[in-house]
Amino acid sequence: MDIQLIKDCEAKAQAWLDSPYYDAETKAEIAQMLQNEDKTALVDAFYQSLEFGTGGLRGIMGAGTNRMNKYIVGMATQGFANYINKAFPEGGKSVVVGHDCRNNGRLFAETVANIFSANGIKVYLFESLRPTPEVSFAIRHLGAVAGVNVTASHNPKEYNGYKAYWSDGAQVIAPHDTGIIDEVNKVKIEDVKFEGNPDLIKIIGGEVDYDYMLAVREARIDAEVIKRQENLNIVYSPMHGAGRVVTPLCLRSWGFKNINVVPEQMVIDGNFPTVVSPNPENAEAMTLGMKLGTKLNADLVIASDPDADRLAIVCRDPKGEWIIINGNQTCMMFCYYIIKNKIALGQLKPTDFLVKTIVTTEVITKMAAKNNIELRDCYTGFKWIAREIAISEGKQKYIGGGEESFGFLPYDKVRDKDAPAAICLICEIAAWAKDQGMTLYDLLMQIYLEYGFSYEHTINVVKPGKSGADEIKAMMENYRNNPITEIAGSKVVMAKDFKTLKARDGEGKEIALDMPATSNVLQYFCEDGTKVSVRPSGTEPKIKFYLEVKDTMGCAGCYAACVEKAQKKVEEIKKSMRLD
Repeated sequence: MDIQLIKDCEAKAQAWLDSPYYDAETKAEIAQMLQNEDKTALVDAFYQSLEFGTGGLRGIMGAGTNRMNKYIVGMATQGFANYINKAFPEGGKSVVVGHDCRNNGRLFAETVANIFSANGIKVYLFESLRPTPEVSFAIRHLGAVAGVNVTASHNPKEYNGYKAYWSDGAQVIAPHDTGIIDEVNKVKIEDVKFEGNPDLIKIIGGEVDYDYMLAVREARIDAEVIKRQENLNIVYSPMHGAGRVVTPLCLRSWGFKNINVVPEQMVIDGNFPTVVSPNPENAEAMTLGMKLGTKLNADLVIASDPDADRLAIVCRDPKGEWIIINGNQTCMMFCYYIIKNKIALGQLKPTDFLVKTIVTTEVITKMAAKNNIELRDCYTGFKWIAREIAISEGKQKYIGGGEESFGFLPYDKVRDKDAPAAICLICEIAAWAKDQGMTLYDLLMQIYLEYGFSYEHTINVVKPGKSGADEIKAMMENYRNNPITEIAGSKVVMAKDFKTLKARDGEGKEIALDMPATSNVLQYFCEDGTKVSVRPSGTEPKIKFYLEVKDTMGCAGCYAACVEKAQKKVEEIKKSMRLD
C-alpha cells in the first residue's frame, strides 16, 4: 500500500480526533483504526470523502470521511438546505424526510430533519419507516420543495444512504444536482446546524399512507378481472423493510382477499437475519417466500426490497417448480399487459407513451413498435424516467416505465420506482392470466412467441476500495481506446458512447446521440441481435456488463433449448470481452 496515502489518511483521521465537533464514540472508532497494524480499514475510511453525487449519498456505515455517519449526513444536509434557501428565498417552504429499516436510519432521518428545521425549513418527518415511493408521493402531495429518504435500497446490511429529491418528487437532476453538490462541497463540519427547531418539524404517518394507497389504486387497469379472481393466492414478503407498512393494505384496496405474508420477514430488522443480502435480484432472498408458497399452494410469491421500490416475482413452471421472473422479464410482462389490456378496454390513447432504460431488453421496443406506441429510452435510474414524465406533463400521458433491475412505475402519481403499485399490478396480471387458464409463466412464453426469444445476463465485476475504483476507470479507458468491432463472432453494427454522446455504425459513420446529459456507458449492437452494455455502478464499487442474446422460439416447449443455446452464447461473449 502507498506509504504517502497511509500518511495522508492518518492525518485526516488525526484531524477528526483533534476536532471538538465529533463525539467520543466516533473518536474511539478512529483511534482503533490508527492503532491497527493493518491500515486497510483506515485508508478505506479516509482516502476520499464520500461523494454527494447526483442521487445523494451511499456508503458503508462507520467513522471517517468515506463512510456514512451523522457528520457526513449532516454536512450533506446543510449544503442541501443552503441550496434550497437560495432557490426558494421566500418563507413557508417545506421538505419531506423518510427512512427505511436500515440500522441508523432513524438517527440519520432525525439528523436531517433537525438540520433542515434549524435552517428555517419546515419538515414533514415520517413517524417510522416508509417506502421510497411514498416519500416521493408525499413531496408533491404536501407541496414540499424537496425531500430526503434515508436508505441504501437493496445493498447489504453494512450500507446506508441518502436519496435527495426535488419538488417534482423525483431524484434531483440538472441543474439542481450540480447546484446542490457545489453547496455541499463548501460545507465544513463547523457550519452544520445540528440543533433542530421542534416547532418546524411535523410528524406524519397514517394520513399520508391512506392518500398514497388511494393514489396506488389509480394504477389498476381492470377491476372486473380482480373481482373474478379475488381469491388469487398471494404470498408477500417485505424482506424486513418498509413494504410491510402499506403493501398488504394496497393489495386489499385493489380487491385481493387472499394475501399471506412471510411472518419472519415482516419483522423490521436492519441486519436482515433471514437473507444473505436483501436484494430481489438474488434467488436466495426468496427462499422463505417460496417455502410458504409451497405450503399454501400459492399462485405467486412476491417481495419488495428494504425501501420498497423494487419487486421480485416468483411463479410456477409447467412442472410446478418455482422460478424467479428476472428484471427484464418483469418489465416485459408489465408493458405487454398494459398495452394489450388498455387496447382491449379502449383506454389506450395516441398520446400515451412508455419508457425503458437503455440497458433494458429490446423486446419492449418490438412491442411498442408493433402496437404503434411511443417508447422512450433513457439512462439507468428512475430520475430519468421521471424526467420523461415531467417534460410531457399536460401534453402526453405516461402509462408505464421500468428498468432491468426489478423496478417499475405503472402510473404518474409517484416519480420513482414503486414496488407497492407494481406488486398490485402484477397481481392483477396474474389474475388476468388465471382468468384465461394461464399462469404468469405461460404468459411469459406467450410474449416470447409473439415477439421473439431474448436472454439477458448481467455480470457484476466487484472492485472494492481505491484500487478497485482505479481498476474500473482503467477498464473503461481500455474499451474506449481499443474500440470493439466484433463480439463472439458477430460484427458490431452500432457502438454508442454516452460519455461523448457519439455513436459509430458498422461502416464507421459517426452519429450524434440525443440525450439530456452525458453518462459513462458504452453500448454495442451486433448483427446477430446481441447487445452488450458496459456501465460502472454509480452507487457500488463495481462495473456492470449487461448482455442480451436473441433467438427465435417456435413453441412454448422450445424455451429450455433457447435458454441453453443462449447461455453458451453468453460464455462466448464473456471470452470475447475477456470476462471469463
